[in-house]
Amino acid sequence: MTVSTVSKNQTSNFDLEELNQQFETATPKEILAWSIENIPTGLVQTSAFNVDDMIITHILYSELKHPVPVIFLDTLYHFPQSLELVAKTKEIYNLDLKTYKTPDVDSREAFTAKYGEALWDRDITKFHHITKIEPLQRGLDELNTIAWITGRRRDQAVTRANMPIFELDGKERLKVNPLANWTRQKSWVYVAEHGVIYNPLHDQGYPSIGDEPITTKVGEGEDERAGRWRGTGKTECGIHI
Repeated sequence: MTVSTVSKNQTSNFDLEELNQQFETATPKEILAWSIENIPTGLVQTSAFNVDDMIITHILYSELKHPVPVIFLDTLYHFPQSLELVAKTKEIYNLDLKTYKTPDVDSREAFTAKYGEALWDRDITKFHHITKIEPLQRGLDELNTIAWITGRRRDQAVTRANMPIFELDGKERLKVNPLANWTRQKSWVYVAEHGVIYNPLHDQGYPSIGDEPITTKVGEGEDERAGRWRGTGKTECGIHI
């Protein structure tokens, strides 16, 4: 299906079943190229600046030469290495970076003063709603988003094993997962071949990097995302549910 313009209430016109069949064996670049062609406005990338997010940014900005807005959620609790990577990526790619955070707080101290000590230990769901879910939805709305691109892969966790390449979110926006059919190995091969920069924490036992207080190293044989919310029973922060 090819269209020149799309609006939010037109995303349902896409035949997702047909699209998913058509692109099941496609490369991330082919999936992103289709997205650019068919959604010329209102296309954004959401990025936590993990390695898969970096691959998507590289394809969009360096290979396809199509800079789209990149939403970054500043939770105030990122590792210093993560924030350094954000700044470096912005400089290298001349990134159209859109940073969103919790309203009315601009430091960990201010966050603690408003919401109490270690909110993630007391109410992880509330913590993620305040720092991620609300800022993301606000960002998607402000950018008049029609479709948003994620860096998720099926092999990251059992909860993502059946993830489609194209889907609709709760507000009928198209959600594009261009790396869905890739593996961790393919991602790192791409990084090596194309010289993509990445978070040095990936080389230190952190295959998936989230907020510093609730991200731990992953042991041999563990799920790639086992270090996220360890011991809480959580598998997702809520953005993709």
